[in-house]
Amino acid sequence: MMNFFKREKWSPYLVGALIGVLSWITFGGMTKALGTSTTFVKAVGAAEAVVAPQHVQGTEYFAKYLDGQPAFDWQFALVLAMILGAYVAAKLGGGAKQDAVPSVWSESFGSSKAKRYVGAFLGGVLVLFGARLAGGCTSGHGISGGLQLAISSWVFLGALFAAGIPTALMLYRKRN
Repeated sequence: MMNFFKREKWSPYLVGALIGVLSWITFGGMTKALGTSTTFVKAVGAAEAVVAPQHVQGTEYFAKYLDGQPAFDWQFALVLAMILGAYVAAKLGGGAKQDAVPSVWSESFGSSKAKRYVGAFLGGVLVLFGARLAGGCTSGHGISGGLQLAISSWVFLGALFAAGIPTALMLYRKRN
């Protein structure tokens, strides 16, 4: 069984099925949809409540997600488990690479570590902003909403691919 976990790559079909089972568990056991972006709203709101509680209480957005709900909940634990799970999987599978700047990035943008880190951070900020603007992230809309056949989630997935594919082609085109 341990050899199974030491694979460098897993079948995307198996992983997809396991994520589907996890989604069933969250629906059935917690009556919640699988998602992660709300965790960041709760964490920021809880941190801000320490220094500016009046602002948090007076902000409708924070009130929606923090009203009587703990900042550390099952969804927060899921985010931590994803980080830990990715680390363990990379270590066991031998796929943990030490490249600070992957070749696909350096071919398009150069080999600067600082530029890569700033790009990754800004990309993450944009993705999180977009997820909150859309009312959910790829796991919330793409997995949970898609499983429920929610029209908004299917529109989200279509928009994700319609924007993501041309953007990737534009950013990572081979330069001569």
